[in-house]
Amino acid sequence: MANFALIGVAGYVAPRHLKAIKETGNKLISALDPCDSVGVIDTFFPEADFFIEPERFDRNIDKLRRSGNKIDYISICSPNYLHDSHIRLALRNQADAICEKPLVLNPWNLDALKIIERETGKKIYNILQLRLHEEILHLYDQIHNGDNDKVYDVELTYITSRGKWYDRSWKGEIEKSGGVVTNIGIHFFDMLSFLFGDVKENIVHLSRPHKAAGLLVLKHARVKWFMSIDYDDIPDAIKAKGQRMYRSITIDKDQSIEFSAGFTDLHTKSYHHILDGGGFGIEDARKAIETVFTIRNAAPIGKKGEYHPFVMKQ
Repeated sequence: MANFALIGVAGYVAPRHLKAIKETGNKLISALDPCDSVGVIDTFFPEADFFIEPERFDRNIDKLRRSGNKIDYISICSPNYLHDSHIRLALRNQADAICEKPLVLNPWNLDALKIIERETGKKIYNILQLRLHEEILHLYDQIHNGDNDKVYDVELTYITSRGKWYDRSWKGEIEKSGGVVTNIGIHFFDMLSFLFGDVKENIVHLSRPHKAAGLLVLKHARVKWFMSIDYDDIPDAIKAKGQRMYRSITIDKDQSIEFSAGFTDLHTKSYHHILDGGGFGIEDARKAIETVFTIRNAAPIGKKGEYHPFVMKQ
């Protein structure tokens, strides 16, 4: 049984990590969050220590290490801009880090993390759960066992509406979140590189606080993509069902990737993967981080005939 600590336990994604720690037969010893609305802990690990101040949390982790009851892994669910700092806290305390996406906001921070990995001998893992989804793995086999010269025509649409709270939170500050493409899209860009290979060209057609779109040319695909948190972008047929999210990925206009099912256990699968000696590290995370960094800093340009259909409505 491994000992875990968790940073950001009041956050949206934290329950998936709590569930994964419990379902893999491990124990949460300590948790940190400046927000004290953390009753969710009682469902999984009511005996865990809880801190609202990072200094006291750090002292607790150090005390456990010196007493022979060290923390083996620190799971990080904090805001994006704090991931780098919290990863360093984990490794300084001789714990491996399991971090939500994005690992960092800027690509050069990955190189600095590689140095601290070497210095401490500990590992940094990134949750890239779509790589473990059965449908994605099936498609991966189809692509990599097929025509090596084939370039697929892919269209990706992801709209997941958010309320007014979004702009008041850290997610609405691009310096802290990386913007809408990083917040809601980085796992899709990781999936695209995983499936279709290295990025050859990255063109941005639309870049606004609540939506973005462009063309991503990969080794084996040309991807027209559109991502939005604007409820008005959701198709009327989806709104009529009372739904606030729309997700569509098509290949060569006739093959749809359907992975709505199977999401609930992907964090547990990710933890099993790590604990069994696998896991996705710094270099696995690099391509998607570079992709969204480029999108975030690009000036939108036009390219006739390459627009995603949703862009034409803007």
